[in-house]
Amino acid sequence: MAVMTAATPSQSPADRRVSARVGSISESATLAVDAKAKALKAAGRPVIGFGAGEPDFPTPDYIVEAAAKACHDPKYHRYTPAGGLPELKAAIAAKTLRDSGYEIDPSQVLVTNGGKQAIYEAFAAILDPGDEVIVPAPYWTTYPESIRLAGGVPVDVVADETTGYRVTVEQLEAARTERTKVLLFVSPSNPTGAVYSLEQAAEIGRWAAEHGLWVLTDEIYEHLVYGDATFTSLPVLVPELADKCVVVNGVAKTYAMTGWRVGWLIGPKDVVKAATNLQSHATSNVSNVAQVAALAAVSGDLEAVEEMKKAFDRRRRTIVRMLNEIPGVNCPEPEGAFYAYPSVKGLLGKEIRGKRPASSVELAELILEEAEVAVVPGEAFGTPGYLRLSYALGDEDLVEGVSRLQKLLGEAV
Repeated sequence: MAVMTAATPSQSPADRRVSARVGSISESATLAVDAKAKALKAAGRPVIGFGAGEPDFPTPDYIVEAAAKACHDPKYHRYTPAGGLPELKAAIAAKTLRDSGYEIDPSQVLVTNGGKQAIYEAFAAILDPGDEVIVPAPYWTTYPESIRLAGGVPVDVVADETTGYRVTVEQLEAARTERTKVLLFVSPSNPTGAVYSLEQAAEIGRWAAEHGLWVLTDEIYEHLVYGDATFTSLPVLVPELADKCVVVNGVAKTYAMTGWRVGWLIGPKDVVKAATNLQSHATSNVSNVAQVAALAAVSGDLEAVEEMKKAFDRRRRTIVRMLNEIPGVNCPEPEGAFYAYPSVKGLLGKEIRGKRPASSVELAELILEEAEVAVVPGEAFGTPGYLRLSYALGDEDLVEGVSRLQKLLGEAV
């Protein structure tokens, strides 16, 4: 069986089995961990997975019923506009005004196959080869890969637990060069759950506007904020950004619809038109049945997410308390999304069951092997020495999983 290899400079084009561009892409670490956990569970091992960012709730019934009805309507059995069903684009515009106060026209919306496609198409529409994108880290694994695929260069700006994983304008300015074109801004954050205050977000937005930068802001976790934290859409907070701002969102997290694959981007009309042209050649329209389901979701109320949010808040407080009871672990309290991002630097190099993990990758492997708990190492998010745990799983599994971590990691000497 032939082995697929990425292109190398010494190979002739005919010998290159995989292009350098695609061959350099790493597998999604979060999906890889989730797949491994599910495979071990299928093999009979009692693995508890904290890997995937996926609500454990079912999609609300009224959304499922709308999709089932659409299956029987012949008009949804055919191609529809590549940019999205007109009624869904109008509903997304109305939902955006309702939820964040950002007034847009439906022509500024492109419906995509999930948030990942929206992110890639936004970068592809904006970036030319060599353009730099400032990426606050820890970052979600897909961001830098999408930037590279679009020809851009990700430039990491690292924040740690001492600042609640929030970067400062001073850090951003230090990273800005003549090649900088885009700032990535994510609040609430995956993987840390960090939420910027209104003052911090406004300062960052004004800095970007002052230097003529584009901003891509991912608002997928807009409704999942806790305590005193507040979500505010950046182009609302800093209106002068609107002409150079792309907002990415979707139904996956708010409505427990990760598998339905419906996201969208909102931006200036010329950028949306360019991204729509790209999508027309890449995938054509998003599944019509899924779009009808998304229409029901964004047109409805937020009752379902409020119920999920109560559960996530309860689990958030539990996981942070239990993680911080482990010697060598420091877990700031996340203010949004459904992730905890503890520092485990205090455990690295210590002996745990005959092994001395030197990195968070090795520690995550040890945890899976010895405790049968799946977590994602910080290397996947650009910051070694950390672990990401999603608390979007049942309360009993959460307590059992972290109890196993306490037992295992409490043995460190």
